[in-house]
Amino acid sequence: MDLKLHGRTALISGGSRGIGLGVAQSLAAEGCHLHLTSRNAADLDSARQKIVAAHKVNVTCHALDLGVSENARKLAQTCRDVDILVNNAGAIPQGSLGGLEEKAWRESWDLKVFGYINLSRDIYAAMCKRKSGVIINVIGGAGERPTAGYIAGSMANAGLMAFSRALGAESPNYGVRVIGVNPTATATDRGVTRWRNQAQKDLGDAERWRELTKSFPFGRPCSVEEVSDVVAFLCSDRAGYVSGTIIAVDGGAAARVPGR
Repeated sequence: MDLKLHGRTALISGGSRGIGLGVAQSLAAEGCHLHLTSRNAADLDSARQKIVAAHKVNVTCHALDLGVSENARKLAQTCRDVDILVNNAGAIPQGSLGGLEEKAWRESWDLKVFGYINLSRDIYAAMCKRKSGVIINVIGGAGERPTAGYIAGSMANAGLMAFSRALGAESPNYGVRVIGVNPTATATDRGVTRWRNQAQKDLGDAERWRELTKSFPFGRPCSVEEVSDVVAFLCSDRAGYVSGTIIAVDGGAAARVPGR
């Protein structure tokens, strides 16, 4: 299916690894030029080399910590003319109310919550002025099914879901679409490393990590491509009437009854 994205430009935060890199590759395959940002310049350069070796697109890298408000604002100004913004940067630590210090909450929310808000503000305004554009917020299923053991992430994700719904309800008045995407546990490099470490600890063999995911939908974690291809479709005009909603890429996990 031709998504008719050829020649458009996208900014992807957290674009050097994991789901962000997967989205970059999916959009590049459709002919999108890219701006990628993350905190690690070496990872960004590696991502750029992979993409340009496979696709004839332009890739510009921005090594920035988007948890610093001024960095997010400057990047938004630099990239205010992009057709697509994919907010993806950020990882919030596990922990209970008593197990997480205020510093951990604030630092992780500075990147994932305020990073999304600050990057969106000027880019959304520019999109509304042009009467075209798409913003995709990659969030996470804990906003739908919050847990006390991941309380900071659950709250942040729920807030970003509300952000996506509220903005995406208004944005069609200006020809713009805003959508949230909730991936489930995904087989990113980071995710697989975590499962391998757990398998080594619990099963005595890191290679048995897949056994830890047998209770997941379809008996396995989601692949990066299964998330990134959905995001690419949502960025396209073929999803032109989708806005103000949350798309779950979770194999039905949010609707499952515990223990079944």
